[in-house]
Amino acid sequence: MSVETGRLAPDAVRTMFDRISPVYDAMNRTMTMGLDQRWRRITAAAVVRPGDRVLDACCGTGDLAMAAQRAGARVTGLDFSERMLERARRKSAEIEWVQGDALALPFQAGAFDAATVGFGVRNLDDLECGLAELRRVLRLGGRLAILEITRPRGLLAPFYRLWFDGLVPLLGKLLPGGSAYTYLPASVRRFPGPEELAALLRAAGFEDVRWRTFAGGIVALHIGVAT
Repeated sequence: MSVETGRLAPDAVRTMFDRISPVYDAMNRTMTMGLDQRWRRITAAAVVRPGDRVLDACCGTGDLAMAAQRAGARVTGLDFSERMLERARRKSAEIEWVQGDALALPFQAGAFDAATVGFGVRNLDDLECGLAELRRVLRLGGRLAILEITRPRGLLAPFYRLWFDGLVPLLGKLLPGGSAYTYLPASVRRFPGPEELAALLRAAGFEDVRWRTFAGGIVALHIGVAT
């Protein structure tokens, strides 16, 4: 496992995110030209209803959790990086922030009405296990939204490779934990495409699975309903 292959052991992923936490938000804005916040609002709006109990897994510094909160939910944000959670706690004292493992969620079955994951499932050591855990903690009929980077096709693909595979790692070398920005494009290359991820969601116990893409196919939002 290495940053070049896009696969890292769980402890190495945790250490990497601890290290890049000071620049995480700034890099998100830079890499997406500021669109990531809009995508998070759309993700929350797709599955969150006022009064819902919502889990934001792999919550990072908390932006998607806060989007769910603004949609009227009671939110729990979970991440295994304590340094990321420190920054999330500064953003909201109303959200419950929990350090934990998305592959062994510390919640009872059926505890949540909805769950979200923003740019996080790609980092799971066992994607199928992570999807099964999300299904377990959702009630019957609960809604799941996964926002994740994907690989565009067609005319945008060459420009995507130039930006994401070339310029982003180069920029990362100037920042703390720069190896993370070599890992990032490699992890996207090995991650299932939208059709494959939809099939994995169905296999994990979700129906009515659908997806849409943003920014010419660079980012995909998958939605499913727990059965």
